Amino acid sequence: MRWFAWTIGVSALLLALGAGIAAYLVYFDRTLPKADTNVVVQRGASAAEVARQLESQGVVTSALGFQLMARVQGVATGVKAGEYHFSPHLTGAEVLDRLTSGGAQVAVWVTIPEGFTAREIAQSLAEHELGNERELVDYFLRTPFTLPGGVVAPNLEGYLFPDTYLLPLATTPAALARVMTDQFSNELPADAAARARRLGYTIPQIVTLASLIEREAKADDERRVMAGVYYNRLHRGMPLQVDATIEYTFAHHKFVITNADLARDTPYNTYLHLGLPPTPIANPGRASLLAAFDPAPSAFLYYVYKGNGHHAFSRTLEEHNANVARYLR
Repeated sequence: MRWFAWTIGVSALLLALGAGIAAYLVYFDRTLPKADTNVVVQRGASAAEVARQLESQGVVTSALGFQLMARVQGVATGVKAGEYHFSPHLTGAEVLDRLTSGGAQVAVWVTIPEGFTAREIAQSLAEHELGNERELVDYFLRTPFTLPGGVVAPNLEGYLFPDTYLLPLATTPAALARVMTDQFSNELPADAAARARRLGYTIPQIVTLASLIEREAKADDERRVMAGVYYNRLHRGMPLQVDATIEYTFAHHKFVITNADLARDTPYNTYLHLGLPPTPIANPGRASLLAAFDPAPSAFLYYVYKGNGHHAFSRTLEEHNANVARYLR
């Protein structure tokens, strides 16, 4: 019994000693970081992954101790994805506070969905505290963009490439735009100018067509087919009659385009005016951009949505009317 009691006593002493060391490392030790250190927390990273990353980058001494402290304080899920800056000689508790309060965050992850307009992108950036929405809209819609071959687009609509970006909180509209337009340039086919010439259009016109595809198509396997429909109609001198171009002029999304909407005389009304709208109506993603530069050859002139993300394509007005009666009744 004495041996048993002695063993329990030693175990309790060791446990208390371990707890004391862990508490010291978490709340008092300022050995780390040894220098200014930036840590990028990936989207979806767990508390354990963040703790191990902090340890591996020399920000905290013990990943396990840091993780336990976060659990005890109830903030294990309070770390947002982004980039954080830590000055030298912080306690683990101070590191955790900077992570959960946002005080150390210097960059934030932002996802720009395909098909967002410049105004929608500005709103999203502002919601992530990356600038004033009005100033962002003004910059995006008033700044010209020079494309390969020296062709100049009147503004950045269509060239703010949809992607996921790690963006610095201390930034400007110009810097944000440059990140997205640089990515657009990277995604543009290397022979974009030559492809544009073969198609008989300029790069801005093809990007405009890509924006129509982005707003109309839902399935990737239909994007090139839809591009072919638009080119076929343009070559025949037919109006494009794309509802999304009319919607672009509205302040807010409309689920139903009315006859009154179709009669509104704006440069973006592709029911009233032949040819492409004057600018892109959204910012196309990779699939739509490539489809516009490489349309699928066909005799299709019409399409109608038939559900489940797909369209019914037709060659004649008679076939199209039959599809409308079948799928939109």
